[in-house]
Amino acid sequence: MKTITGIAMQGIAAGFFGLAAATAIGQELETEEVRLRDVDITYSVEAVVEAIRQSTVSAQVTGRVVEVNYDVGDYVKRGQVIVRIDESEAKQVVVGSEAQVAQAEAAYKNAKRRLDRARELAAENFISKSALDNAEAEFRVEEARLKAARAAQSQAATTRSYTVVEAPYSGVVSARLVEVGEMATPGKPLMTGFDPGAMRATASVPQYKVAEVRESPRVSVEIPSLNRWIEGSGITVLPSADPRTHATSVRVNLPGDQKDLYPGMFARAHFTIGRARKLVVPAAAVVRRSEVAGVYVLGEDGRFRFRQVRLGEPAGQGLIEVLAGAMVGERVALDPVKAGMLTNPR
Repeated sequence: MKTITGIAMQGIAAGFFGLAAATAIGQELETEEVRLRDVDITYSVEAVVEAIRQSTVSAQVTGRVVEVNYDVGDYVKRGQVIVRIDESEAKQVVVGSEAQVAQAEAAYKNAKRRLDRARELAAENFISKSALDNAEAEFRVEEARLKAARAAQSQAATTRSYTVVEAPYSGVVSARLVEVGEMATPGKPLMTGFDPGAMRATASVPQYKVAEVRESPRVSVEIPSLNRWIEGSGITVLPSADPRTHATSVRVNLPGDQKDLYPGMFARAHFTIGRARKLVVPAAAVVRRSEVAGVYVLGEDGRFRFRQVRLGEPAGQGLIEVLAGAMVGERVALDPVKAGMLTNPR
């Protein structure tokens, strides 16, 4: 990069669209040389940001919602309570099951004592074989009843635990679907969330490009709304195609903990499919005015002049291809806003 330094600002009426050329006097502007470089040939396609882990938590018991602890946009850690449902009914079922277990245990102990006594009497031939068999059968019945009662108790306890709804993983709440006082029923959605640390971009790629995309050594995802480029960490080509568009979905995994990135955002996936030598300028040097794109070129007299250029595809590493309007060796301002202020002094 090169720095231009001067002493005063002067303006003259010249340049594109009536823009004036001005010396960069009293200012310091960094410039970059227009050059030919070996850059990636990319295939670009529109995509949408998705969360790898996104789920809707639903109620599993019937009851009135008594507590909602989080709202849309809140970050929730795994295991934290997000919703509580009235447990009065479930608690009564637990108490009833505990009483049934106590009753079954008492009957089981009595049957066990009767069986032991019957075995002792049978050993001395005081009772018949049939009486011993009846005692053993009665014991087996009471044993089975005890197991059933304990299973019912465990089921009642599990059902009661469903009144406390916990976050299945750490993430951000994207939708709150219930309010305090509403009646929850099994299957009723309560809250939706996603894990911001596991995101991807999904694009629809035409079938004739799938082979090139699958072998792509590098893919970048552009998020226009954030003015951000993210290097993909791997791709997955789904083994199916849309019968209407004949396109295949390709998933691009993104690094974790991307700030301000959320599901549904518009994106562009740029797949590297080759290398070529192109004339490039830094993308930061390009200024757009309506449908016109241009750069501020440094002249031999030390003045910047606006020049319209025709742009090609992004070339990666913050560069963009120039098809016409600039020549090798020319220098362009990296801060077109400041360069424009110099050419239009007020």
